[in-house]
Amino acid sequence: MSSRARKPQRRRRSHGAARRAQRPSLWESIQGANKRAHQRANQRAWRRQGLTSVRAAIADTYEDDFSLPTGQLILRSILALLLLIPSAISTLALFTITEHTGNNHFWMDIARSRPFLFFAVGCFLMIGWFYSRLFTNFFLYLYVLGHELTHVIFIYLCGGRVSGFQVTLDGGYVMTNKSNVLIALSPYFVPFWSFIVLLISGILRLFWDIPYHDYALYLAIGATWTFHLAYTIWMIPRDQPDLKENGTFFSLVIIYLANVLLLAAMLCLVPGGLNFQSYAAHWISLGSHLLDFSQGLLHHLSAKV
Repeated sequence: MSSRARKPQRRRRSHGAARRAQRPSLWESIQGANKRAHQRANQRAWRRQGLTSVRAAIADTYEDDFSLPTGQLILRSILALLLLIPSAISTLALFTITEHTGNNHFWMDIARSRPFLFFAVGCFLMIGWFYSRLFTNFFLYLYVLGHELTHVIFIYLCGGRVSGFQVTLDGGYVMTNKSNVLIALSPYFVPFWSFIVLLISGILRLFWDIPYHDYALYLAIGATWTFHLAYTIWMIPRDQPDLKENGTFFSLVIIYLANVLLLAAMLCLVPGGLNFQSYAAHWISLGSHLLDFSQGLLHHLSAKV
């Protein structure tokens, strides 16, 4: 009896020890508080200079200073609800394109094509690496670097200037005098390293005729696009300041819509793949059907009233 009574006590002590082990030490708590104080001081100094920041947060190291005023948040939430309609139409148009083309083997033909095969191999290789966790720090740094460089490119495209830039494994930031929805959200739907691969491929074509160049390109695009998509999905739940700056719900709808349209554009570029005119015509057809259905529903409800 006495030995049985002691076992639960030992378990309780082990659980308590585990909880204490998870708590930060006094020195770690002081360092964290000092870091947050420096961040708040820097943010106030940046605002006095008319600067703002666009950033990616991986670890829980950034101060929550990105919430929208209530009025703007409500307006952007309403706009996000309206944007759900083109998001749904874009998705349906992509996966029901066979209804418009009349080719019931459309997706099967794409899946059997060599470009799609190499693209899919690149996707599966990157998915396998992502779950294997090999060289995690190196690839995480690459993602954060691409994320912040995408901010930089769109800042310059929108006529802004960059006055600060930092990339670490805990996240990164770009200091700028200008920020908008495109600047803040572009890294979540622009696969930076895929465009770098396309740029390198274009340069190589100018000087050398490399055997199987196209197949290697499709494989690299599949790998880099999956790299972008996997890390984007992994980072979004980590309370990103970029999303909160424009309203999280609104930002997520924009990101989803942009990624669906990007996927459609990529399929249009594959030889023998999706045709842009067919996709656009099918999109308009679905939109008109939805409009007719909405008008019929409103007419039916008004007749009942």
